[in-house]
Amino acid sequence: MSAASPAEARRATLWGATTVLNWATLALFTQWAGPVPPFLLTALCFGLAGGLALLVFVARGEGRALLAALHQPPLGWALGIGGLFGYHLCYFIAQQNAPAANAGLISYLWPLLIVILAGWLLPGERLRGSHLLGGACGFAGAALLVGPDGLDWAGEYTFGYLAALVAAFLWSGYSVASRLLARIPTTAVAWNCLGAAALALLCHLAWEPRGWPEGANLWAVLALGLGPVGSAFFTWDLGMKRGQVRLLGLLAYATPLLSTLVLIAAGLAAPSPTLLLSAVLIGGGALVGSGQLGRRRRADGAGQVTRS
Repeated sequence: MSAASPAEARRATLWGATTVLNWATLALFTQWAGPVPPFLLTALCFGLAGGLALLVFVARGEGRALLAALHQPPLGWALGIGGLFGYHLCYFIAQQNAPAANAGLISYLWPLLIVILAGWLLPGERLRGSHLLGGACGFAGAALLVGPDGLDWAGEYTFGYLAALVAAFLWSGYSVASRLLARIPTTAVAWNCLGAAALALLCHLAWEPRGWPEGANLWAVLALGLGPVGSAFFTWDLGMKRGQVRLLGLLAYATPLLSTLVLIAAGLAAPSPTLLLSAVLIGGGALVGSGQLGRRRRADGAGQVTRS
């Protein structure tokens, strides 16, 4: 893929930035969707996202690119389908078995975990002290969320908290591993969505009750498939490939706080000091762990020396 021009990079960055706003509504729409079984919810969201993506790509004259994307390597299929399916299944389970804001904040440890896992696993990267400090802040924030007595895993929300933590590790692992398959085109995301939908549908038919549950809201499921479990994957992919990656990475760290504020505005979470402190610790820990603060200070110091 050729390098993007400055104008293309700015447009791609703006598109990538919309992903953060999209993801901030994930917990809200999941709560509004109601008691839809997790496998069924995952199948509906990804089926809608993948189907609409195919229509959009064909309408844009990218049919050949879609067919070419079918020939991605087996590891690409496994990573794409497994990452999308596994993360969102665990996320939906967490949202249905724990308080929305608490489960959401724990699952949103993924930006921080991406920094840490990249330092351990990717060639040319190194785990630094700032990464460990950021990790300590992030997990301290998560610890504040699971009850007044700290990590009380015997509580009624234990299953939901564990599912949220697994979701965070799944998405961070998926994101870091995706760097090793960066040459796979964005059109492949459409097929990965459909593959995840098919897998979720099989699991639904095998293990979940049939029929539409009472109290479930189809419009909220459609909103999920169009937004945070749909278009968000494509705008993020565009931003990562053509935009300013560092800036988008920093913007992603605001997702936990934005998600919490959205839940508070919708009346689904109370604006308690503990909740807001947890959001700040997780988001701030990810920012510290990114190492961008130290780079900014060094760059400013170098600029002052140059100007003097």
